[in-house]
Amino acid sequence: MFTGFFYKLKEARVPVSLREYLTLLEAVEKGVAGYSVEDFYYLSRASLVKDERNLDKFDQVFGAHFKGLASLADAGDEIAAEIPEEWLRKLAEKYLSDEEKAQIQSLGGWDKLMETLKQRLEEQKERHQGGNKWIGTAGTSPFGAYGYNPEGVRIGQDKSRHRRAVKVWDKREFKNLDDSVEIGTRNIKVALRKLRKWARTGAADELDLAGTIRSTARQGWLDVQMRPERHNAVKVLMLFDIGGSMDDYIRVCEELFSAVKTEFKHLEYYYFHNCPYEGLWKDNARRRSEQVSTLDVINTYSSDYKLVFVGDATMSPYEITYPGGSVEHWNEEAGQVWMQRLLDHFQHAAWINPQPEKWWHYTPSIQILHKMMAGRMYPLTLEGLDRMTGELNR
Repeated sequence: MFTGFFYKLKEARVPVSLREYLTLLEAVEKGVAGYSVEDFYYLSRASLVKDERNLDKFDQVFGAHFKGLASLADAGDEIAAEIPEEWLRKLAEKYLSDEEKAQIQSLGGWDKLMETLKQRLEEQKERHQGGNKWIGTAGTSPFGAYGYNPEGVRIGQDKSRHRRAVKVWDKREFKNLDDSVEIGTRNIKVALRKLRKWARTGAADELDLAGTIRSTARQGWLDVQMRPERHNAVKVLMLFDIGGSMDDYIRVCEELFSAVKTEFKHLEYYYFHNCPYEGLWKDNARRRSEQVSTLDVINTYSSDYKLVFVGDATMSPYEITYPGGSVEHWNEEAGQVWMQRLLDHFQHAAWINPQPEKWWHYTPSIQILHKMMAGRMYPLTLEGLDRMTGELNR
């Protein structure tokens, strides 16, 4: 069991050594983790992972390899077949035809939705399933899980099914982008290189061969000339949308992230979800405890940074236009207020959208942000990157 785990980590390019693996086995033999899978998870992570950038890959391998074990004692026993509770819950989920969905009406706006939710919370005393009014499951109510409503609040559901919720009541965790992912085509890097602007800065510690030859010929003796090394002087600030509908584009965004880190020395990045608000973050595992004020970001980075948003811009319009519109927290100011503050500060800004450009006009939120960006929204294609670099170089 443990040997297979070790090899799967190697296959996932987690740099785990044989010495670290033997240390883990020794700790298991001495009973450090007992028979708890959770304790073994933390023990193995502490023993085998040396760089936090590999935590996501470790979690994926661990979850796949030890899936279904309640304790380490289960690993050597045959577990009696039984129907998982999750399967039973799924049986009650409501699946509707397109015609049935069209007949279901929304409550008619953000204010009405929030007011009704508050009233339901005060009145409801028990669990409900399959209805159209109360907070429950598998129905057509605007509030609850595993049902359908054209505009509602998702409560108690692990992930989106229809992507129609305008607010998500539950705590959600998102993964950092992996900067070690190799991009699939060299042309993406070539497109990004058009943003580079070379300058010689710093100490004169590089031999200037041409200057040395000229000076020696002019002086009549060897006159060694030195010069500063050339560096890419362009400064880039990237804000990545993470989680939710962006899960469909993780791979291509990781390729972009990897390419950008290769091409630009002066690169800063932060994460947001759907729309920037008052806080951004560097690590999705600590996104609630270690947020950075968006105002601090504006005040920290000078206006000559090139600001690039990366996101599908697909969300409820309330998330952009209304205070409290965020799906995850109560934002005192609307998302468009924070967007405008960022755009007012940074002279050069653009938005990269991984969703195909031909679909943009079907989504109201994309239209809103496209207008706010004054048309500077570009698809995540080679042609789109070429247009973006041309705009940012103006």
